[in-house]
Amino acid sequence: MIRHRPFGSGHPYSVDTEQRWPVDPVAGEPLRLGVRTSPGVDAVLLELERDGAAAPPVELVRVTRQSRGQAVDGGHLASAQARLARASGGWQIELGGLRAGEHLRYRFTSSGGRTRWFETTVAGWADDAPGLREVGAPRVVAGTPRTLGDGASVHRIRFALPLAPGEHVAGFGERFDTLDQRGAELDSVVFEQYKSQGAERKTYMPMPFAHVVGGSGWGFHVRTSRRVWFDVGARDASLLWIEAETGPDGELEVAFWDGSPRDVLAGFLGDSGRAEELPDWVFRLWASGNEWNTQAEVMRQVDAHRDHDIPVGSVVIEAWSDESTFTAWRDARSAVRDGSRPARLADFEFGAAWPDPKGMTDELHARGIRLHLWQIPLIKMRPHPAGQVAQDAAAAIRDDVLIREPGPDGRLRPYRNRGWWFPLGLMPDLTDERAATWWTEKRRYLVDEVGIDGFKTDGGEHAWGRELVYLDGRLGDEKNNTFAVAYAAAFGDLLRRAGKAPVTFSRAGFTGSQAHGAFWAGDENSTWDAFRWSLFAGLNAAACGIVYWGWDLAGFSGDVPTAELYLRSAAAAAFVPIMQYHSEFNHHRTPSRDRTPWNIAERTGDERVLPVFRRFTRLRERLVPYLSAEAARAVAAGEPLMRPLFFDHPDEAEIWRHPLQWMLGDSILVAPVTEEGSTTARAYLPAGEWVDAFTGATVRGGGVVERETPIDELPVWVRSADWPRLKDVFAS
Repeated sequence: MIRHRPFGSGHPYSVDTEQRWPVDPVAGEPLRLGVRTSPGVDAVLLELERDGAAAPPVELVRVTRQSRGQAVDGGHLASAQARLARASGGWQIELGGLRAGEHLRYRFTSSGGRTRWFETTVAGWADDAPGLREVGAPRVVAGTPRTLGDGASVHRIRFALPLAPGEHVAGFGERFDTLDQRGAELDSVVFEQYKSQGAERKTYMPMPFAHVVGGSGWGFHVRTSRRVWFDVGARDASLLWIEAETGPDGELEVAFWDGSPRDVLAGFLGDSGRAEELPDWVFRLWASGNEWNTQAEVMRQVDAHRDHDIPVGSVVIEAWSDESTFTAWRDARSAVRDGSRPARLADFEFGAAWPDPKGMTDELHARGIRLHLWQIPLIKMRPHPAGQVAQDAAAAIRDDVLIREPGPDGRLRPYRNRGWWFPLGLMPDLTDERAATWWTEKRRYLVDEVGIDGFKTDGGEHAWGRELVYLDGRLGDEKNNTFAVAYAAAFGDLLRRAGKAPVTFSRAGFTGSQAHGAFWAGDENSTWDAFRWSLFAGLNAAACGIVYWGWDLAGFSGDVPTAELYLRSAAAAAFVPIMQYHSEFNHHRTPSRDRTPWNIAERTGDERVLPVFRRFTRLRERLVPYLSAEAARAVAAGEPLMRPLFFDHPDEAEIWRHPLQWMLGDSILVAPVTEEGSTTARAYLPAGEWVDAFTGATVRGGGVVERETPIDELPVWVRSADWPRLKDVFAS
């Protein structure tokens, strides 16, 4: 066997051994060509033609395979990555001296066979970018635009924007490392970065949009769904460089808005769409754990909330389904039906794990608790499908609802998921209305008959590769980033068709996600670093117009958090739009790693955990009417519910020294404790009169204040004028 894949796996941050890199060769830059072979091959030759002239065959060099199956470079689970590692050989060669417009034709030969011929044309950078269009007051620095093309088509446009001293740059979607991105390099591609997002600088929810704050006030949006790279004053402090992929025509539009952060966000929301108001109950505590995988366990945990007097408003069940069709309850039995026909509740005979899903849902509703079920947008194909899974897969192919990719012969075939999680699964094209309805109607019985209230729309990052073909004919380079938006929208539409609010809970997104449901910050460890990273993610997402956002308080992965981390995180979570805890699957090993407050209390032996957690969740219950009213106002006004201080005070330099503070609505300022061992908090209070929410003391703003912060409090201030109507919220 000998294999060369010019585009590789499509992994945005890892180059596979067997691919061409760069995929579009660039004049003056080296070109690497590689193959993978079966064991036993002892030599590989490159046959190359340059502008029709054959060069002598050249032998490739054996290399250690570097493709995604072995590199721990982000992605879902390390164990899943390890399973994909193969003991196969890799070979590479590097070419130089490439000329713009030069046509290359090549193939590889070995004792294990030969590849077909591949062709590509070398691109070159040219001054000027005639396809670049500025909308609004022009800001592109004269002389900086350049175009990368090969004579027949354009690949990229590069240009610079000015950065003045004292300006700060925030936004770019959900970013975990900092609030001010000045000095950073980043890009906009939806990616499943499993943990350590702040250190890796990769994100589930990028957006090519940012605020420039602290000078005249402006912002921009690169109006594309293709990949964009940003150098935010990293190489030259006075310039913000942008490099964007384009279509073959080389057209690229950049919108600029002048004014306050609210003005800039209003302009961007005109492009992306505004949030839709969600019902009051989303503001109550959300609870889940990946080991809540039976009806008995779910009800045991719900009973424990009641017994510990800890109110809960939503339960998310992740481990409910067969995890193959993602429509059937685990261990339910049914006759195999045509895969085009949606299931009905009467089709199933339920087993011991979930004996009565509808009865469970009804009981939860009777207790005032909403139920959400986990989803993945794939049909699982490993191991080889049988029964209903096989029927679903056959119907998806027959009914033409899948994303496709070119096969070795150039003909289109169903795309097979290239990531580590559910590898080789089939993926519906949820960007297509017909296919999205086909997919979601298979889940209709869960809403109409079982009565569930929403979906956790997880795993929206599986579309890898610019050569993927969507049902409208457009390719992955343009469409992959939009999949996560369409995913949440499709499930929101299902809920609407069933007469329910479109409550989805997603981790992946892009421009346009603002209009679709709620979000959480994805998978993270229980560490203080992750706590801070998650809050940065929320503030940057908010700056881009995401209204309903939360995170797995105190992290969901690894050993349980300390009591201090858990309680400081719970205190902060009580003052973000979505308050929720969750825990990773731990194979039911003991001791438990559930993030329930009673388990944390038992594991840490800290008697403060239950009463303090109870205090904050009960405070949260009293806060719901305020959150509901402020969310309605924020949606109508086109602004975040949880917003960084620069929204209200763009000219105050001091706020950037306190980046993890925010306004929650118009009346409450929050400054959480995010440093281990800290009992004294320093926070910046803007000018005006404020009331300390936990002591009732009046404080004059306009500078930095300090306060002692015991474990059952956090620095929160209320505008003095609003204190009378909020005073009872903070009463113990």
